[in-house]
Amino acid sequence: MKKIFSLLLISAFLFNFQAKADEGMWILTLLNKNYAQMKKQGFKLTPEDIYSLNKASIKDAIAIFGRGCTSEIVSDKGLLLTNHHCGYGAIQSQSTVEHNYLRDGFWAMNFKEELPIPGLSVRFFVKIEDVTGQINKKLKSKMTEDERGKVIKEISKEIQDNASKDNNYMARVQSFFNGNSYYLVIYEKYSDVRLVGTPPESIGKFGHDTDNWVWPRHTGDFSVFRVYMSPEGKAAKYSEKNIPLKPKYFLPVSIKGVEKDDFTMVIGFPGGTDRYMTSYGIDELIDITNTNRIKIRGIRQELMMEDMMADEKIKIQYSSKFSGSSNYWKNSIGMNKGLRKLNVHAQKQATENKFRNWYANDKKRNAKYGDALNLIKGAYKGRKEYSYASQYFSETMLRGIEIIGFASRVSRMLDKPDAIKGYAKRFFKDYSKPTDKKIAVAMLKLFDEDVDVKYHPTFLTEEINNKLKGNFNAYVDDLYAKSIFANEAAFFKFMENYDKEKIQQDPAFIAAKSAGKTYGELKAKSKKFDTDLAKGRRLFLAGLMEMDKDKNFYPDANFTMRLSFGKIGDYKPKDAVTYDYFTTLEGVMEKEIPGDFEFDVAPKLKELYQKKDYGRYGQDGKMPVCFTSNDDITGGNSGSPIMNANGELIGLAFDGNWEAMSGDIAFEHKLQKCINVDIRYVLFIMDKLGGAKHLVDEMKIVE
Repeated sequence: MKKIFSLLLISAFLFNFQAKADEGMWILTLLNKNYAQMKKQGFKLTPEDIYSLNKASIKDAIAIFGRGCTSEIVSDKGLLLTNHHCGYGAIQSQSTVEHNYLRDGFWAMNFKEELPIPGLSVRFFVKIEDVTGQINKKLKSKMTEDERGKVIKEISKEIQDNASKDNNYMARVQSFFNGNSYYLVIYEKYSDVRLVGTPPESIGKFGHDTDNWVWPRHTGDFSVFRVYMSPEGKAAKYSEKNIPLKPKYFLPVSIKGVEKDDFTMVIGFPGGTDRYMTSYGIDELIDITNTNRIKIRGIRQELMMEDMMADEKIKIQYSSKFSGSSNYWKNSIGMNKGLRKLNVHAQKQATENKFRNWYANDKKRNAKYGDALNLIKGAYKGRKEYSYASQYFSETMLRGIEIIGFASRVSRMLDKPDAIKGYAKRFFKDYSKPTDKKIAVAMLKLFDEDVDVKYHPTFLTEEINNKLKGNFNAYVDDLYAKSIFANEAAFFKFMENYDKEKIQQDPAFIAAKSAGKTYGELKAKSKKFDTDLAKGRRLFLAGLMEMDKDKNFYPDANFTMRLSFGKIGDYKPKDAVTYDYFTTLEGVMEKEIPGDFEFDVAPKLKELYQKKDYGRYGQDGKMPVCFTSNDDITGGNSGSPIMNANGELIGLAFDGNWEAMSGDIAFEHKLQKCINVDIRYVLFIMDKLGGAKHLVDEMKIVE
């Protein structure tokens, strides 16, 4: 949706596969070490064309979109592309029953029609700088982990403050290689971002959950925004006086098409991988983290969907919530399946055994690294029941029951009534009390059944189980009848004469405080084990890199800009089955189920298909839709540009494939694929279906 000491591939021992160019999320400053390999595969540019501090380069066109996606500038007027599912929340925020942009799509025909999105921002990557030396010289070998963490935090703040002094930049020191290296990353934030266009859901989310993480894919997963700046050319908050951004660089757009074995590269902000996870971590991931998420979210999503299908208003209100929940619900299902099928646990054990043999007969190594795996093993074992209960708190109550989550948020803003009002306005816009009530009953029952009573919050034990004899419906009915957090009119009437003490007597606030207290106690009990785990992971990875000094390692993804490269190609998911590397509009028509919200097809799209009216975007009488490559991506890469050897945009990365859902833990060379929407389909939908040819004309099209 990827490296500090070098940009070659990780050694084969780590994953028991032969290293190939498709694995790795590389830091841009070290691309010289990958240049020969990239050039051999067909790359036509130079590393400085991608990352330069002296001239405009490709990295200047790529930005973090919102809080968790990637986007790219495609015109000299700040036009920006990202995925439909990345822009989904923004589209939903502007949708009403009267103007349902989720269902019908939206296209601004001029600047004035573009829709401001409050709270939405993009961050452009400015530079990255290795500051490991500055931090390491202040660290002492005899420091405790707490002392070490405190020093790192202090030095990092000093570095960040110096980097952001007398400018508008955002600076952050981030850990790489599990705390063995540190880099300063600098961004420039733009807060005036406006919705320009989106296809209807029947295109942008075609296939919905059924097709999510699955190939063959036929989803037009894109949306269009524009970044604005002040008249003086500076980043600025929204103003009618602002003008379209004049970017340092924008990506040319190629409609020449793609072929098998073409060189590709993806640049974006992958959110997180854990390729150096041990076998002990695999156990926790499969048995607790993923299993709990699958069960809890599955129940909650089913209840949400019932109400969404019954009421258009609720569907609009909960579409983004449902999508955000279901994405990693299904990912967890696929990941558990992949981890088991590909026997990743055994692969990790083989690495651990090799590591033990390496340090066992050397006193210095044994003294330095001998405790690493024991710390890791002990930490996972020691925190097991705390991790289980903590996740249930998070999934069922703090995030699962909306008014408890709302009250918990307010508890952190008690001295800021204006901030409370602002948050409440956003909350109630997308809130259905009957839906939340129904979910609350199910979530409380589930927590009561699945979590040991010694970790139950007091409101559950005293109010529900003792006073009401386990009558969850009675508790929820009373809670939602009395709490202002469940009643918009009552809440804002209360805020007219805000009383900090009185709001804390609200039953939802009391429940949230009770849940938060027990949740905090669980986290406190887990702290020692979390600290041991962090130390063990740091030592383990440092040892791996010392063990194979001639090998080159890349750091796990941490939402910093990375480049991955590979080729376009097909794959064989199982015996006697081969998936081609591209899909076409014909496949959309084959999947159509009229009236089904997942597979309905817009009448105008069918009309264009029947007439074969593809304009200059079609190829050999067909309309390309999506294609696959073996670029290494993960969550956060959604919306990333996939480019050809000349740095021209050929598509938008938006998904991975079901057969390789374990890829965040161990890259699967034979199966792992990056799923991309073809830029030709994007332009076709803009032009032919949306009637927004002016947007295409704004781009630099390469034919």
